Amino acid sequence: MHYAPGQEPCPLPYSPFKACTVPRPIGWISTLSKEGVANLAPYSQWQNLTFDPPMVMFAANQYSDGRRKHTVINAEETGWFVWNMCSFALKDAMNITAMEWPCGTDEFEKAGLEKAAAIDCAVPRVAASPAHFECRYLSTHRLRGNSNHGWVDVVYGEVTRIHLRDELVTPEGKLDYARIQPLARMGYHDYTVVTETFTMPIPGASGAAAAGLEGKA
Repeated sequence: MHYAPGQEPCPLPYSPFKACTVPRPIGWISTLSKEGVANLAPYSQWQNLTFDPPMVMFAANQYSDGRRKHTVINAEETGWFVWNMCSFALKDAMNITAMEWPCGTDEFEKAGLEKAAAIDCAVPRVAASPAHFECRYLSTHRLRGNSNHGWVDVVYGEVTRIHLRDELVTPEGKLDYARIQPLARMGYHDYTVVTETFTMPIPGASGAAAAGLEGKA
């Protein structure tokens, strides 16, 4: 089976595109509007880019009427955003923040989430999240779509501060994934949760690669 997206009809009732790129970490992004209203929304098109310095990106499609996402506008206007790790325990709250709320709505309040203060910026963090990145906004790269909804803003940021809940770090100094149970997006409306991992070092690796690619950055 094969087809050319945008040129030929999809042979399946549901597009396999996102379903093939799995699992995808969730970019649960909090921002603050220039008026001081908190915003919180999940983005499954999220990833880290490099580690020296640590940089991240998230991609936000426009609304079908051509409006840009509040998260993007807030990051551009204030210069900051915060990534909050989403765990299995927070899945229902995350799903509430995925709803299309009117401009000026505080999704923390709608989802019943407690805020925690950041250090480098005024953007609130999700207090119950296992980990957070405070991110200084760098730039936005807008990519053309075939429809209003297809246009996408790719937002880049530099991580200036990393927060970890101490009780979720192992004695060896690593994240305890089994306790955290990070949530990830699959295709369609499907998700998965990390409950077990395995270790597989690169054969013959030395230096930073032997330490897990990112070293101690």
